[in-house]
Amino acid sequence: MKMKKLIAGALAMAMALSLVACGGGDKPTGSQGATPPATGSQSGSQTPSTPTENVADAITVWVYPVGGWGDEAKVKPLIDKFTADTGIKVSMEWLAYADGDDKVNSALTGGNAPDVIMEGPERLVANWGVNGHMVDLADMIDAEDRAEILPAALEAGTSADGKVYLYPMFNVAHCMAVNYTAVKEAGAEANIDLETRTWTVDQFDATVKALHDKFGGTVAAVYCAGQGGDQGTRELIRNRYGTKLTNADHTAYTWNTPEVINALTDLKNLPGIQFDASLQGGDEIAKFYQGVLKMAFCWNAAQQLDPNSAGTGEGKTLTGDEIVYMTFPTQPGKSPEEGSGVWGLGAFDTGDEARIAAAKQFIKYMCDSENCAQAGDISNFFSCRSKAEGVEIKSSNPLLVEYYGKMMPYMGEYYQITKGWAGARTEWWNMLQRVGAGDDIAATVAKYEANANAAATAG
Repeated sequence: MKMKKLIAGALAMAMALSLVACGGGDKPTGSQGATPPATGSQSGSQTPSTPTENVADAITVWVYPVGGWGDEAKVKPLIDKFTADTGIKVSMEWLAYADGDDKVNSALTGGNAPDVIMEGPERLVANWGVNGHMVDLADMIDAEDRAEILPAALEAGTSADGKVYLYPMFNVAHCMAVNYTAVKEAGAEANIDLETRTWTVDQFDATVKALHDKFGGTVAAVYCAGQGGDQGTRELIRNRYGTKLTNADHTAYTWNTPEVINALTDLKNLPGIQFDASLQGGDEIAKFYQGVLKMAFCWNAAQQLDPNSAGTGEGKTLTGDEIVYMTFPTQPGKSPEEGSGVWGLGAFDTGDEARIAAAKQFIKYMCDSENCAQAGDISNFFSCRSKAEGVEIKSSNPLLVEYYGKMMPYMGEYYQITKGWAGARTEWWNMLQRVGAGDDIAATVAKYEANANAAATAG
């Protein structure tokens, strides 16, 4: 009876009422910037204003590998439960970041878009949403929802003109990781505060030096082969002297500052740190698990919980070394600001109101019902809401609860919705490549910031 009431409420809300987040985080986007022409009815907020019984009995849902949601075996029981409760069959497609955007854009161009898609605001809002491909879900968000959903997640899922293209599902604060076993072997464990998980730039630098002295080679990589996991390099650089990389209203990029230039200069000159144009975030994580690298900048709760089928167990490398998560280092007395990961569900505007109604029902089921806790646990991240339908939403995983308490207070704004984001990400890793190649750092930063802002203006 409760589920029937939920479903009826979802339909009524969807039709009568007038919303986020490397391994996880920012990932490779293929041809994200090449947005095809808008397709379908382009209804956006033009959803019928009266309830309807016209609900499709089957929908397609495409999922990027966000945390545990990239594992079909983990997701299938919840999908089957949705079908059993609603009668709506779901055809799932599991996307890869290497070519997922190309598949989506091809589907949009061909008029074969899926009904529902899971990813972050940089795609659902800043790309497909503002370009007319997504349904406005604002009619699914009432005052009670706004009180229960994390405000930063709600803001990330909403476009500048107030349209909700992403219903927030789960979120995380990105961080970095350290091979603690190696740190202890190098005699540098005094620099690692396991209670607060924070440290200063001096402590970080001293730890890198100790690891380099002990093991030689590259301790940590400023990876820059592409944009995969690029949130890690951004957080490392901007936290070092405490700065922002965009302006407050997310209309321009602000890389060309003494803080960024000095951070890049420090890292370029620090023995044990290598600007590596052969690695993206996923490659860095693999080398960290193998023990080749002793630190990783592409990290979050899902990584700590044994992500990417590494099979190492919680907080362990492939050789059994202990992994500890840490904030990015800051100046003394400065609070870290970790990159924010927000993910959720959006509905493509297929022009078929019955399919849109069924898509909204799916979104309601996963993002605003007693199923939120299970959906969040699958992700290895944290639900974007404290309650749903009056039920408290809380992770059942003790490690996630611990991580949440230590890291989430440092979660920063979701700046990835800045105009021209797809182009700016390319400029970022190209900039790091040139710094690594030995180009003048100040001139390089100025050049690539200008390129990024040109992309923002064009966007």
